[in-house]
Amino acid sequence: MRNKIVIYDSTLRDGAQAEGISFSLDDKIKIVAALDDMGIDYIEAGNPASNPKDAAFYDYYKKNPSRKPKFAKLTAFGSTRKKGVKTGEDKNVLALLEAETDVVCIVGKCSRFHVEQVIQAECDENIQMIRETIAFFKERGRRVIFDGEHFFDGWGEDKDYAMECIAAAESADTVVLCDTNGGAFPLDIYSIVKKVSETFTTPLGIHTHNDCGMAVANSIMAVEAGAVHVQGTFIGFGERCGNACLSTIIPNLRIKKGYNCLNETAITHLTPAARYIAEIANISLDERSPYIGKSAFAHKGGMHVDGVFKCTQSFEHIDPILVGNERKHLLSEVAGRSAVLSAIQRIDPDIKRDSMETDIIVKHLKKLENDGYQFEAAESSFILGIRKILGKYKPSFELINYKAISEQPCHDGSSASAIIKIIVDGKTEITAADGKGPVNALDKALRKALEVFYPQLKNVHLTDYKVRVLDGKPETASMVRVLIESTDGKSNWTTVGVSHDIIEASWLALVDSIEFKLIKDQESGI
Repeated sequence: MRNKIVIYDSTLRDGAQAEGISFSLDDKIKIVAALDDMGIDYIEAGNPASNPKDAAFYDYYKKNPSRKPKFAKLTAFGSTRKKGVKTGEDKNVLALLEAETDVVCIVGKCSRFHVEQVIQAECDENIQMIRETIAFFKERGRRVIFDGEHFFDGWGEDKDYAMECIAAAESADTVVLCDTNGGAFPLDIYSIVKKVSETFTTPLGIHTHNDCGMAVANSIMAVEAGAVHVQGTFIGFGERCGNACLSTIIPNLRIKKGYNCLNETAITHLTPAARYIAEIANISLDERSPYIGKSAFAHKGGMHVDGVFKCTQSFEHIDPILVGNERKHLLSEVAGRSAVLSAIQRIDPDIKRDSMETDIIVKHLKKLENDGYQFEAAESSFILGIRKILGKYKPSFELINYKAISEQPCHDGSSASAIIKIIVDGKTEITAADGKGPVNALDKALRKALEVFYPQLKNVHLTDYKVRVLDGKPETASMVRVLIESTDGKSNWTTVGVSHDIIEASWLALVDSIEFKLIKDQESGI
C-alpha cells in the first residue's frame, strides 16, 4: 500500500454552489452522517459568515456534541482577513472562530491579477493577509488548511508571486493548490505540483474544477506529483461544470493506484452512498458515472455479454462488488441469448440456453422492441413478461375501468381527475383522485384504491417519468413510449409502456410498477 491520501469533501459548501442545489439544515446533517460513515477525513460544511443556514449548522453541533462525526473532522470555511482590517476584528474571521470547529479552511488569493483587479489590494498586503490569518488560528489551537485560490492561473501570470503566496502559508498544516477556473491540463498540474513539492515541506493538497473535463485526471496527476490531500465533492456537482468527483477519485487512487485512501470496506459502500447523497440533493445521478452509475457495469452487445459470462474481466476493469455496484446484462434485440437467459434463470433456474422457452422469450423480446418497447432501461417490465410466458404470473388486481378527465382552467393546482374501479380477490374498490394532469391523477387513484388491499404501497412513489415519441407520424398520431421509475425508499425499479395513447402507455407502465413491487414483496416474505 502506498502513502496515505487524505480525502476532503466539499459537497456542503462548494457543491451547494451548483446550479439547482439547495440543502436544508436537515439535508446537511444527513450528508455529514453519510460521509462520516464512508470514512471521509474532512467534511467542509460551509462558510458560517456567508448565510444564516451555515451559521445554524455549526450551532447545531455545538449544542449537540454527541452528533458530531465520529471519524471525519468538520471544517469551517472562510477567507483571509479583508484588506485594511485587523485579523481579530474581521467579521469573517470571527465567525470562523465562533463555529468552534477543530479545523478551519482559509482561502486566499495566489494570483497577482486577482489581488490587483478583484480584491483590489496591494500584492504585499495580500501576503500579509495570508500570513496573519493563518497565524491567528494557529495561535488559538486550530488546525489550518490553506486553499491557494487561482494558484495555477497565478503560476501562469507570475509564478514567483504565486510561490511567494504559498511561502506565506507555510505555517498551515496543509497547503492546497487550487485550479479554481478548471482550465489546467494534467501534465501542467503534474509538473507544477512537482516543483512546489520539491520547494516546500508543508503537506500539499489539490483542488480542481471540471471546466475542461479534467478534474479527476488533474487530481490523480497531482497525487502522483506529491500531493497527499485531495479535495472534491462526493458526486462531482459544484460551481459551473462541477468539482473533482470523489466517487471516481477514491477508487482510482485505492483500487487502481494502491494508495491508502479510505478503507477497503468503506469503498464497498461507495455506490449506495453516492445514490443516497443524490437523493438528498434531489438530483438524478448520472448513470454513466464511472464506478457508481447504473451503466458502469452494464453490458448490452451480445459478444460483450457472452464474454462477461465466460470471464468477467473480458469487458470489466474491476469487479463491481468492490464499489458496491452490480453487473447488469441489458435486455434488447442485440443482447443475445446469454443476457436473456440470465433474466430467465432468475425466475426458473432449470431453463437452459437451448430450451424451447428461451427461444420463445427471445423472439418475444425482439418483437416487442420492434413495436417500440425498450427494456434495457426497464428490465422490471421484461421480468414480468417472462413470468407471463412461463405461467408464473398472477395479477394482483383486475381493472374494470378507469376514466381520466382534464379540466382548464385549474385554480387549486389540480388540472385533472381520475376515477378507477378495480377488483382484488372478488372485492370491488372504486376510487377517485385529483392530480396535476391526467397521468398524475390516474397514478394517485390507482395507488389509493390498491392501498386498501396492499398497505405497503403507501411507501411507493414515482421518482421519474419520461415520454418518448417513437415515430414521425403526422399530428398527434405518433406511438409513444413511457418510462416510469419507482421507489419504495429501499430500491428503485423502472417499467415501460407503449401505445398511441399516452395515458394508456402510462397506465401500462404504472401497472407493471405496482405488480413488480408486489411480486418482489411476496417473494421476500413481506
